[in-house]
Amino acid sequence: MPDIISIVGKTNSGKTTLIEKLIPVLTERGYKVATIKHDAHSFEIDKEGKDTYRHKQAGAKAVIISSSDKVALIKDVYRETDLDDLTMLLPDDIDIVITEGYKRSKMPKIEVFRTANSREFLCKNDSTLVAVVTDNLDDSELENVNIKFHIDAIKGIADFLENTFIKREKENILVYANGNKIGLNDFVKKTIISTITGLLKPLKGCENYTNLHIIIEK
Repeated sequence: MPDIISIVGKTNSGKTTLIEKLIPVLTERGYKVATIKHDAHSFEIDKEGKDTYRHKQAGAKAVIISSSDKVALIKDVYRETDLDDLTMLLPDDIDIVITEGYKRSKMPKIEVFRTANSREFLCKNDSTLVAVVTDNLDDSELENVNIKFHIDAIKGIADFLENTFIKREKENILVYANGNKIGLNDFVKKTIISTITGLLKPLKGCENYTNLHIIIEK
């Protein structure tokens, strides 16, 4: 499962512009990037009068439109979908997911902080804040921030994402049945790892494991 990094900041701080500049840099380095945009309000992406809009207005709970190069799904939800569930909808080969918004999530965050916009940044006391991108590195508000970048230092920010998230070692699991390796997709891997580690970590000897070997005999 790819790492998720949330770009947060107050209105008009430059979140969209930063993401727009980061995507081609990471793409040129060979990484596949996906983005998720959070909207605090209801939104409409379908155009009135289009066939899909008419299907939806007629009462369809979900509408899919497909072509040779794109596919889109529009469906009703009854609660906000969390980031993990949204990420499961993405292709398996995505290297990193950059979200715009989600300031209340528990995912790592980079805040875009413009001094003309505000005198205090959003994530000042947020333990998930990993870096701040700003137009004034000398602002006293940022004196206790360990990692900060100028808003124009796109290569440096991309380096940080690459080395901190994309290239970090991932947990992996291998399953063999009767000596034959079983192929697992990312969802199954994540589910097995989280279940097993959740059960075993409280046990003595499993607190700081680097490798777990489990044999199930039948």
